[in-house]
Amino acid sequence: MRISFTICLFLASILSYAQPSDRVTELEREFKVSGQVLEKGSDLPLEYASVSFLDSSGKIVTGGITDVNGEYDVKVPEGTYTIQYDFISFKTRRLTGQVIDNNIKLPVVYMELDSESLDEVLVRAETTEVQVRLDKKIYNIGKDLTTSGATVSDALNNVPSVTVDVEGNIALRGNENVRILINGRPSAIAGFGSTDALRQLPAEAIERVEVITSPSARYDAEGTAGILNIILRKEKTLGLNGSVIANLGYPLSSGINANVNLRTEKFNIFNTTGYRYRESPGNAFFENRYFSTTREFPLVQESRDYDRLGRNFNSNLGMEYFINDQSSITASGFIRIGDDDDVTTNITNEFDGNNVLGRTTIREEQETEDDKNYQIALNYRNKFNDDGHELTADFQYEISDETEDAIIGEYISVPTFTNLPTEIVTTVEDQTEYLFQVDYVLPIGENAQFEAGYRGNLEETITDFTVEEEVNTSGVFVRNDSLSNIFAFEQNVHALYTQYGNKFGKFSFLLGLRMENTQLKGEVTAADVSTSGIDLNFDKDYLGLFPTVNLIYELGERENITLGYNRRINRPRHWFLNPFPSRSSEANVFQGNPGLDPAYASAFDLGYLRRWDKITLTSSIYYQYETDSFERIQEDTGELTPNGIPIIRTIPINLSTNERIGFEAGILYNPAKWLRFNGSFNFFRFSTEGEFNGVDYGADNTSWFARGSAKVSLPAKIDWQTNAFYRGPTNNAQTESEGMLSINLAFSKDLFNDNATLGFNVSDLFNSRIRRSFTSTDSFTSDSEFQWRERSFNLSFTYRFNQKKERQRNGREGGDFEDEGFEG
Repeated sequence: MRISFTICLFLASILSYAQPSDRVTELEREFKVSGQVLEKGSDLPLEYASVSFLDSSGKIVTGGITDVNGEYDVKVPEGTYTIQYDFISFKTRRLTGQVIDNNIKLPVVYMELDSESLDEVLVRAETTEVQVRLDKKIYNIGKDLTTSGATVSDALNNVPSVTVDVEGNIALRGNENVRILINGRPSAIAGFGSTDALRQLPAEAIERVEVITSPSARYDAEGTAGILNIILRKEKTLGLNGSVIANLGYPLSSGINANVNLRTEKFNIFNTTGYRYRESPGNAFFENRYFSTTREFPLVQESRDYDRLGRNFNSNLGMEYFINDQSSITASGFIRIGDDDDVTTNITNEFDGNNVLGRTTIREEQETEDDKNYQIALNYRNKFNDDGHELTADFQYEISDETEDAIIGEYISVPTFTNLPTEIVTTVEDQTEYLFQVDYVLPIGENAQFEAGYRGNLEETITDFTVEEEVNTSGVFVRNDSLSNIFAFEQNVHALYTQYGNKFGKFSFLLGLRMENTQLKGEVTAADVSTSGIDLNFDKDYLGLFPTVNLIYELGERENITLGYNRRINRPRHWFLNPFPSRSSEANVFQGNPGLDPAYASAFDLGYLRRWDKITLTSSIYYQYETDSFERIQEDTGELTPNGIPIIRTIPINLSTNERIGFEAGILYNPAKWLRFNGSFNFFRFSTEGEFNGVDYGADNTSWFARGSAKVSLPAKIDWQTNAFYRGPTNNAQTESEGMLSINLAFSKDLFNDNATLGFNVSDLFNSRIRRSFTSTDSFTSDSEFQWRERSFNLSFTYRFNQKKERQRNGREGGDFEDEGFEG
C-alpha cells in the first residue's frame, strides 16, 4: 500500500511539473491554432497526420501532428500562411491565405484517400486494411464475403499473424498465450480468458481488430504473445440507422443479427442483438500403442464422433450521453445466454500382440451446458481542452454462471455384450470480475504527450466438480470423493503505468513503464485428498516491472521502420492450477498443477512498411525469450480404468526457457479495378529446454503458415472471393503435427440499390481442416486425427436501412493494406 501511495504521489508531482505554460511574450507574438482532422466519409479521426504552416515563399515555419482524436494544437508566429495537411495514402489538403493574429480554432478538415478515381476507391471493397501505429497494427475489417454467418472466432483466423486451431485456440505468431480484449478491456464478451465465447458472437459485430505485438505500457502486461483488441461496431452517423442479417446453412445452422443505432447531438444509443442455432458435427481418431509386455491388449484404437448443438442469444445495449462539448458518459449492458446439447460417441477397439481384436467398448457421453454471462459498464470521459488533455474513468462488473451435466454410459460389445456402470459428471462454474480503470493524458508542447493511469482487475472463480458412479449396473449412484471437489480461485491484479511520447521530425518514440502486483489464491474443498500427495491450497504474490519501448522512423511518405521492445507475463489460469483431474474420456485426463508459477517474456519487434502505387508491403522480424514457460506434457499415471486401459494424464509444467524467432510479411496487389490479390506469410522457429520427473522435454521446432486471397468483381454487382490458409508441420517435446490446408469460397450479389446483399459461402471447401499428430513417450505412442467441424455451407441476406454499403474503410498510417479479410 505504501508503494502504491508513493508512486501515485510521484505521478502527481510529475503532472504538476509538466503543466505547460500558456504565457506568450509580447516579442514572440505567437498564437495558438487548433483544429481537427477527420477521414472524409467515415468521420474517423486521423492520428499522426502532419499540419504544416508555410510562408509566402513555401518554406515551413512551424507545424505539428494530430493526436489519437485527430486533434492538433500549434503555436504559430503572427502572419499569413498556407496551412498544409498531409497523411500517408490521403490527398493533401491546403488552406491558403490564413491570417493568424489571435488564438483561433479552425474548422474541421476532412481528408480523403488518394485514388486515381472514385471507382478505384469503391472496388477496394470489403476486405481488411491495415494501419501501422507506434505500438500496434489495426485491421479495419470490411465485409469479407467468407465471414457471412461466421463467428468472431472464425473471423480472427483470417487476420495476419493470427491462427485459430481446430479446437478454437487462438495463437499470435504461433504462441497461444494471447490476451483478448474487447474495446480495450478484459470482458465477459470474450469469455473470461476462454475463447469459447468468441464462437457465439457474430463476425458482423466487429468494427476492427488491433494486433498488438509490441504493447505499450497502457495495456495489460498479460499475454507473452501480445494482445488482440476487438473493437465492436458503434455507428457515428446521425439519425436512426442499422442493418439486419439472416443466415441459413448446412450442417443445419441459422441465425439473425440486428445492429441498430440512434444518434443525436446529445446522445448515441446503440444495440446489437442476435440469436444463433448451429449444429457442429465433428470427429476424431486415436491409435495408442503401449510398450508394456504384460498388457493383454497393447494396441488401442478409438473412434470418436461429435454431434454438437448450440443455441445462443446475445445482446449489447448502450447509450453515450454528451454532457457538454468536453465530457460524456457511456453506460452499457451485455447479456449472453447459451444452451448447448452435445453427444460424443467413443468406439474403442483393443487388439492383442497379434493385432487380433479382443474387445470393443462403446462409450456415449451426453452433455448439456447452460451458460449465462452478464456485464455492465460505465465510462466517463472529460476533455479539459481541445489539445488532447483528458481524463477517462471506467468501471465494469461481470458475472458468469455455467453448468455442465454429462451422463456417460458404456458397454462392451465384443467378445460378449456387457453393460458397464454409468457415470454422471456435473461441473458448476461461477465467475465474478470487477474492473476499475483511470487514464490521464497530458499533451506537452506541440509533439509530446504524457500519460499515466491505474487499472485494477479483481476475479473470483468457484468450480464445483462432482462425479457420481453407478454401483455395478444397479441404477444406484455413489459420489466419488476422490474426484469430486470444489476449487475456489482468486486473481487480483493492480497496475500503475506511465508513458511519454514525442516526435522530432521523422522520428517518433513512446517510452513506458508498467508496475503490476498479482495475487493468486487457491483453495480446494474435497472429502478425500489423501491420494493427491501435494499441497492443494496456495497463496502467491508477485510484483513485476514491465518496461516498453516503441520507435518509428519515416523514411518517406510511403515508407517507415518501427522497432519495439516489451516485457510480458503469462499468468496461469484457474484450470491450469486446479489439481483435481477432469476427464475428456475415461482413459485421458487433464490435471492442473497448483505449483505453476507465471512465465515472463522479453520481446523485440523490427518492422518495415513500403507502399507503391499498386502494391503495399508490411514485414517484421521478431524475437522472444521466455522463462518458466508453460508446456503440457503427457505421462502414464500407472493407473488403469475399470476396463484395464492405462490412464494417460496431461499436466502443465514450467519449463526453463522458450526461445522464439520469426519473420512475417504481408502484401497487397491490385493489378486492376476488378481484381485484388493479397496474402501473408509467417515463419518462426522456437526451442524449449527443461525437464520434469527426470524426463528431458527440450525440443526444437520450425514451422510456418501462409494465407492467400483473390477477389474478383464480376458484372451485375457480383463478387467472387477465394481464401486459402496453410499451416506447416509443427512439433513440441512429445508431439509432431502435420501441415493443414483449408480453402473458403464465397459469392455475393448486391440488391435494391446496394441496400441489401445476398451471399453464399463454403467453409473448408475440401473438408481438409483436420489436425493430424503423433505423440511418442517412453511408455506409449499415440497417433491421432481431430476435426472440430466438418465442411459447411451458408446462405445469408443482409438489409441496411439509412446507411449505404460500407465499401470504403479508413486507410491511415501505412496505407490501405488489405488482407484476405475474415474467414474467422
